[in-house]
This record gives sequence, structure tokens and C-alpha cells, in this order.
Amino acid sequence: MEKLTIVIPAYNEEEVLHSSLERLLKIEDSIINSQNIDESSNIIVVDDGSKDKTWEIVEQENQSNSRVTGIKFSKNFGHQNALIAGMTEAIKTADLVVTIDADLQDDPDSIPTMFQEYTQGADIVYGVRNNRETDTWFKRNSAGLFYKTLNVLGVRLVQNHADFRMMTKRAISTLLEYHERNMFIRGVIPMLGYKTAKVYYKRTPRMAGESKYPLKKMLAFAWDGVTSLTIAPVRAILMLGLLVSMLGVCALIYSVVTKWMGLTVHGWSSLMISIWILGGLQMISLGVIGEYIGKVTTEVKHRPRFTIESKLK
Repeated sequence: MEKLTIVIPAYNEEEVLHSSLERLLKIEDSIINSQNIDESSNIIVVDDGSKDKTWEIVEQENQSNSRVTGIKFSKNFGHQNALIAGMTEAIKTADLVVTIDADLQDDPDSIPTMFQEYTQGADIVYGVRNNRETDTWFKRNSAGLFYKTLNVLGVRLVQNHADFRMMTKRAISTLLEYHERNMFIRGVIPMLGYKTAKVYYKRTPRMAGESKYPLKKMLAFAWDGVTSLTIAPVRAILMLGLLVSMLGVCALIYSVVTKWMGLTVHGWSSLMISIWILGGLQMISLGVIGEYIGKVTTEVKHRPRFTIESKLK
């Protein structure tokens, strides 16, 4: 009988963690009672350097129920690294792993349905939102633009899927063979090639607290996704450079012809405009190339993704 582990990345989630753990334990109990998973199935909370009482709550829950365990980072290493740490720990004993955020906006009642998809042969079961009614107008449209942009760039993503999913031990073991320091997990998983399924659910508002992904973090996350999964921006710079060069040749020919015909007009406006535009393009190009060089530098240093301060058994 399979053991199921639920991995929860948590950052300053003291307001929701008690109720979230209680709800998830009940869901696991229901699956255990139906004799579908092992009674040792558990929950791992990864405290991503929280500044509130998140870790204290995990310790309290662990004392009252040994099925709740935890990992505490020494500082904030980011949501994706928290997921990786949790999955790495989970597959030491688990056959199936579900990842879900602590606020439970992703419907945990979908987990039994995910398990049914697993029994039908799926190694990866995606939780997919069937609506975005709880999002703001800006977030809905920016998310749509993000998916369309990555699709144009040739990146395979499951639209309206975040990090709520069920994976088998072999799927996670394969995922952990990807050793990028800044891994964009939801973009890498479709590359694994295992059989997948989708479970649709309605996303709900947060019970308490506030989103841990304000606009600045959302933009940084999107940019990490683009630069981690494709070199299309660098190729776009190459094409832009070729286009500007062609325009430069056309301008040269035009200047020679007008000089020969005696139609030249002295002025500085067009010259200044062209200098500013080309200067801006050069700065943008250097910035994009520098971003990729920076990622390469980070990779070759082989620094650890995270530091674990303490762990509960």
C-alpha cells in the first residue's frame, strides 16, 4: 500500500497553518480509511525562513500528531527551493507526494481525485484552476500574457497550473536530477515525459493573511521562468541587431544618394534620436545577456540551494 506525503512550503503563514494542517490531516485520514494509502502517510511543512510563529506552530503540531513533521530553513531561500527540499525529504519514505501551498487556495479536496488518476497510471497529476474569479483584473490578464509569451517562446507549460500536483516517487527522483540553482519547477516537470493527468478545481480566496507574491515577486518569478527555460530573448537580440544593421545600411545608402543629389539637410534631431534609441537597445541587450551570464556564474559555483537549520521527525 502506497504512502502519501503532503509537502507544504510556508512563509509567514501563522494565521492559516493550524486550520490548513487540520483539514489536510482529515483528507489523508479519509483516504487511509478507504484503504487506499498507508496509515503512516504524513505531512511535511517546509518553513522558508518565516519571521512569525510558523515554526512554533509546526513544532506544536508535531508534538500532538507525529504525522506532521517539518523542515526549517536558516533564512528565506524561496518557494521553489522549499518545494525541492520537501520533495527530497518526502521520497525517502513516500511513494506519492502532493505539493500544495499553505493557504489552501488550491482545493485540497481534489487530492482523492488525484489519487484516482494515479491508479489509472498517471505519474504526474496536475491541479488546474478552472477559473480565476478570485484574482484581480491585473493578475488574470498578466497571467494570461505570461502563458502566451512562454508558449510563443517554445516553453511547455500547463496553463492555470501553479504548484499543486501529485507526483510519484520515480517522477520526483527524475525531477531532482535537474540541478539548476534557480529551478522553475512548473516549467521543468512537463519536460520529464511521464504520463500525466489533470484535475480541475475552483480556486478559493485566502482564509487569512496576505499573498506572498506581490507584483515585484511575480515579475521576478516570471523573468526567472523565461530565462531558466529558453534562450529565446538572446536570439531576439540577435534578430534585433540584424534588423538595426539592415536599417543602418539603408540609411547609409540614403545618405550617399541625398549627398550626391545635393539634397542634404543639416540638423541634429534625427541624429540625437537615433543615438538615444540605439543606446537604449544596447543597454537592454547587455542587460539580457548579463542575466544569462549571471545564471551561468551561479551554476558553476555549485552552491547549495538551501541551508536546513533544523528538522522534525
